[in-house]
Amino acid sequence: MKQTIERSSEQKADTAQVQKVKTAKQEIRYNITSEFLQVGAERETSQTRKGGYARTKDQHFRNPRQRAVIWGSLAVIWIAVVWSTGRLFPAGSTLTSLMDRNLSPTWAHPFGTDWLGRDMFMRTLKGLATSIQVGLFAACGGGLIALLLGLGAASSRVADRVISWIIDLFLSVPHLVSLVMLAFVFGGGLAGVAAAIALTHWPNLARIVRAEMIQLKSAEYIQISHKLGQSRLRIAVQHMLPHLVPQLFVGVLLIFPHAILHEAAITFLGLGLSPQQPAIGIILSESMRYLSAGMWWLAFFPGLALLLVVRAFDVLGSSLKTLTGTDSSREVR
Repeated sequence: MKQTIERSSEQKADTAQVQKVKTAKQEIRYNITSEFLQVGAERETSQTRKGGYARTKDQHFRNPRQRAVIWGSLAVIWIAVVWSTGRLFPAGSTLTSLMDRNLSPTWAHPFGTDWLGRDMFMRTLKGLATSIQVGLFAACGGGLIALLLGLGAASSRVADRVISWIIDLFLSVPHLVSLVMLAFVFGGGLAGVAAAIALTHWPNLARIVRAEMIQLKSAEYIQISHKLGQSRLRIAVQHMLPHLVPQLFVGVLLIFPHAILHEAAITFLGLGLSPQQPAIGIILSESMRYLSAGMWWLAFFPGLALLLVVRAFDVLGSSLKTLTGTDSSREVR
């Protein structure tokens, strides 16, 4: 009997000890699990914070309006630097120097010299300033023609039909052909080239202005103004013109690169500016005779500078299109 009692007490003691061990193991496992869960939660929180910061930064960087402001500002700075530098350089910086003929690019002459010893860097900047001036006159003239015809198309159905026929007529003729003919008629020179470009680069912008005017005519406040007895001219100037300013401004800027390229093209053909004026077309035309002699810098650097200026105007126009929301100005080409 005593042995049975002793055995049962020993078994109870063993069972209690086993339960204590199991309880201790469970507590250890719980602590380890809780620690792992805590560490995982901290990692997820930190990753979420980092991801949120990255997404916020990425969204901040991918903001189209902010990107348009940055690129537009850089384009304006580049164009202003090129134009002001070309205008401020004295005329004597492009004089001939027979002692420095046919020099390859060096620190003293970054773009090299030509067959008369003229510094190509100075000539390129002078030519770009002249091209920007021609592009300014041509783009403003083309924008003014487009605005007048667009306003006239909204006056009556007969005027709309006539102006639409004129726009289709000009669009049916290639730009370069009509540009060469008009430049020949006006006698070339800076004024003649600018007038020829202005008279050939307005149809696309005029078509956009006409479409906007037709859309505005059906607006409710325009109909109310008609019923109140206001004249068509007053309605066009006071109510319609403010809506056309963003479209017109972006369209004029998008005409700029085409005007500069076409000025260089007809000058390259010998129908544009006079050879005495520093122009990119003249520089490229004269350099063609010396490329076979290995003087590659005569055409490479002026052509590259022209492309950078044209691209700057294109970026500026696209940036303003993004900021103003004028998607239809993409058609001005």
